[in-house]
Amino acid sequence: MKITIIGAGIAGVSTAWALRQAGHEVRVVERKGSAAMETSYANAGQLAYGAIAPWASMSMIRSSLKTLFKPAGALKLPLFPSLLTWHFMTSMGRFALKPGFYETNWQAMLKLGQFSKQALQELESDFTLKYDGHHNGMLKLASNAAEKKELMGVAAMLERCDIRHHWLSAQEALDTEPGLNSEAPLLGGLHIPGDGSGDCHRFTVELAKACENAGVVFDYDSEVLSLRTYTDKLEAIYVRQHGKEDWQESDAFVFCTGCASREFGLSLGLKLPIYPVKGYSITLPVTAAERAPVSAVIDDRYRLAITRLGKRVRVTGFAELVDNDKTLPDKRLSVLREGFDFRFPDSVDWSEAEPWAGFRPMTPDGPPAIGQGMQDNVWFNTGHGTWGWTMAAGSAALLTQQIAGSPPDFNTRPFDPTRFSRKGWFKG
Repeated sequence: MKITIIGAGIAGVSTAWALRQAGHEVRVVERKGSAAMETSYANAGQLAYGAIAPWASMSMIRSSLKTLFKPAGALKLPLFPSLLTWHFMTSMGRFALKPGFYETNWQAMLKLGQFSKQALQELESDFTLKYDGHHNGMLKLASNAAEKKELMGVAAMLERCDIRHHWLSAQEALDTEPGLNSEAPLLGGLHIPGDGSGDCHRFTVELAKACENAGVVFDYDSEVLSLRTYTDKLEAIYVRQHGKEDWQESDAFVFCTGCASREFGLSLGLKLPIYPVKGYSITLPVTAAERAPVSAVIDDRYRLAITRLGKRVRVTGFAELVDNDKTLPDKRLSVLREGFDFRFPDSVDWSEAEPWAGFRPMTPDGPPAIGQGMQDNVWFNTGHGTWGWTMAAGSAALLTQQIAGSPPDFNTRPFDPTRFSRKGWFKG
């Protein structure tokens, strides 16, 4: 089957690989000049299979609101939020209040994460991809009793999902990450040995090259301007490339369009309330390896993701609801520096810092949108939020199964792209 994928981020390129391996003729249409130039470019880089959880949680909402006006608080809102922002926030609150809804979605997302881990391991067994990746585990730190209690709740869910994990004492946490500042508050940490990290941008570029070698065609600098539908089918997309515009037909279309998925969904009669949650990162060269992180760390004091990427470190944080504001305020970047130096002082060269801001495509209930849309030949693989790199390989494998009509390996109802359009869906 001839399949066109719109979007060459980590989701789109992973999907291209999986579909090509399944024998399909694959073309990828991307508006940027190369792969992974938007959300996938400088994200946290953590393969957090055991750390996946929906944001639609009352405990997360309460803790975020408590620190809303603190400089280091993870959640940030403008003085006058837009209607789009208000709709996202109120929708997330409604989902968080529904009894049992959070736990169901959390378990489904963890299962997808484990499925993705297996899919990535299978991909890596086929050939070598150079992306500063490793699977040395993840450590979620607890500085106080409240955070320890929250992490114990996470451990209970990991136990139910049969995911390996260990609670470490403060000394054991320091032994696992020797570069941690021993003078900073620390009660211990939740260690998830199966997790890892890697440079998502480098991985995606490497995988795109492998896709091209396997016969996938990439059309870069190509913007989809409109869609032509007829009854229950998407017939063609209207594409502008290098000043020329033309209709492109295909047997099927897969939208891996991140934050642009809301607009594409509306054009196809699908309600897909994906919001661009802004995050910040700084990438730095390591100058003292013995004082730098070994793998992936989540700091509870500043709510930062700290990731070792070969000879570099990346520190990532904040969830800012400012629609598509691309500015890089110094006050955000200074918090990233303060939080990193709090845990790993004197380990990097701040004069060589590379700051970045990107937008995570987030659904208000948590799970991504993976599966068939409103038309018979339209599919979606989008809305992964902060977990796109983690879920990419599994989401691509799952979508490939769905297109083939094969029974999925687990319950996929929480990921249904049409769930927001179904009458009475929220009520069950």
